[in-house]
Amino acid sequence: MDFTRAVRFMPLAFVLLWATGFVCAKLGLPHAGPMTFLLWRCGLVVLCMTALALLFRAPWPTWSRAKHIAVAGVLLQAGYLGGVFAAISLGMPAGVTALIVGLQPVLTALLGPLVGERVSLKQWLGLGLGAAGVVLVVWDKLHLHLTGIGWATVALTVLALTSITLGTLYQKRYCGANDLRTQSVIQFVAAFAVLLPFGMAFETLQVVWARDFIIALAWSVLVLSLGSISLLLLLIRQGAVTQVASLFYLVPPVTAIMAYFMFDERLGATALAGLVVAMVGVALVVHVGKKPV
Repeated sequence: MDFTRAVRFMPLAFVLLWATGFVCAKLGLPHAGPMTFLLWRCGLVVLCMTALALLFRAPWPTWSRAKHIAVAGVLLQAGYLGGVFAAISLGMPAGVTALIVGLQPVLTALLGPLVGERVSLKQWLGLGLGAAGVVLVVWDKLHLHLTGIGWATVALTVLALTSITLGTLYQKRYCGANDLRTQSVIQFVAAFAVLLPFGMAFETLQVVWARDFIIALAWSVLVLSLGSISLLLLLIRQGAVTQVASLFYLVPPVTAIMAYFMFDERLGATALAGLVVAMVGVALVVHVGKKPV
């Protein structure tokens, strides 16, 4: 398979991989605090990526470029993941978290002019359909699992939404085409440095090395961090940030399907309808985005 053909499958692969994030949280958080889990994740990713970078003699960015990469890493890794994991650990329902974070495409479109992008009327329609699809998918959980929603959990989820939106825009504007191996090392080192004080202040940093925790940690390092994050950076490099952000509309529906098979969580007609609506919205945004506006 040539690179051009492989690029066509990147969005699908990204959505499938990214959607497993909530599954990892559900498996891992009962056995470690959210910051502790993320610190282990960041540390192991740094070790793996440093080894690969040294083995293949990957080029390292200049100091001025590395500073921008570190900022993007703090936003994409510490801000986004820290907010989501902390909110879920405090009792925020995963469906409500997905709903709030799922508004990222709208926020990205609003801030698109910062990186020189315009959004057409048809793309706004697609973004609206995507948001409606997300709401439909998590609607059942919204009225069944309202416990755990408070100022702290909402603020943490909004922090995650804001961080990943700004991180995506910052990555697009300032980070450019860097080697993904050395870039990952810098980003995860920066995220580790930001998360460590919070872990030391609010957690014991102890881990119960249960099977589910080991599986969740291994998956988050090898698949999510090394796989989906690299795909996200490649997609940002290949296309417009509004089109890339629209893919996040598909994450809550796909997560709902995974949860149905892994945890026997109900997937009703409303959720299935939302999945279809979200897919139509994403298709509209991406299709129109390929044409001049």
